Amino acid sequence: MQLVIYGVIVLGVLGALFGAILAFASKIFHVEVDPKQEQVRECLAGANCGGCGFPGCDGYAAAVAKGEAPVNKCVAAGPEAAAKIAEIMGVSAGDVEKKVAFVPCSGTEGHASKRFNYSGPKNCQAAMLFGGKSNMDCRFACIGLGNCANACQFGAMSIVDGVAKVDREKCVGCGACVDACPKKIVKLVPYDQHVLVACSSCDKGAAVMKACDEGCIGCMKCQRECPADAIVIQDSLARIDVSKCVQCGHCSDICPRHIIKVQN
Repeated sequence: MQLVIYGVIVLGVLGALFGAILAFASKIFHVEVDPKQEQVRECLAGANCGGCGFPGCDGYAAAVAKGEAPVNKCVAAGPEAAAKIAEIMGVSAGDVEKKVAFVPCSGTEGHASKRFNYSGPKNCQAAMLFGGKSNMDCRFACIGLGNCANACQFGAMSIVDGVAKVDREKCVGCGACVDACPKKIVKLVPYDQHVLVACSSCDKGAAVMKACDEGCIGCMKCQRECPADAIVIQDSLARIDVSKCVQCGHCSDICPRHIIKVQN
């Protein structure tokens, strides 16, 4: 019984001693945090997605408080958060253009041909290491093994019929999927831009037709008929100048390959 009592006393003394040491250390090594940094941090989404270009929300909040970063870089929190942060910092939030991810590829199952059937790890990078450019005949095609979907913290990416698709309403434009894509075909586009070219191939028309039923063949019909002169064919691929596009959808209607899509 005495051993138990002594043990309890010793543990209590040690606990008090270590507590006193920790309390003393906390005072000695205490680092003052700018109150503005804490206020800015409370306005952020807390996703630590890296879309701002800083190492997490704490890193961005610290940079804003020091005046080293603009107040409107938290794409996950949106313009409302930018306005609150601007008020805290006493500056203007400026214009915040909402962007969303877009996967310019229409090579779904049954439309795009494959070099071989890949059965390795469900990882796009692994598939590229195994087969060079991937198992698809089109070297620009989405591999469709979900690196982008796995990187998305907001549930905005999914694989549908072998191609990554984006839920525009869930996407916050953080860019995590862009960084995760080993082929770098995932793009960030303005949320308000609804007319988009769903192809990335820069191959000539004959090669595209051999690899995919829906790839852009650079026929120039959209360029010739665009009423706003917003489309040019560059490297055998139709490209839309969003600053000129009036989003009439005419190009989508006349595209013989149905590769220009109107996103809802």
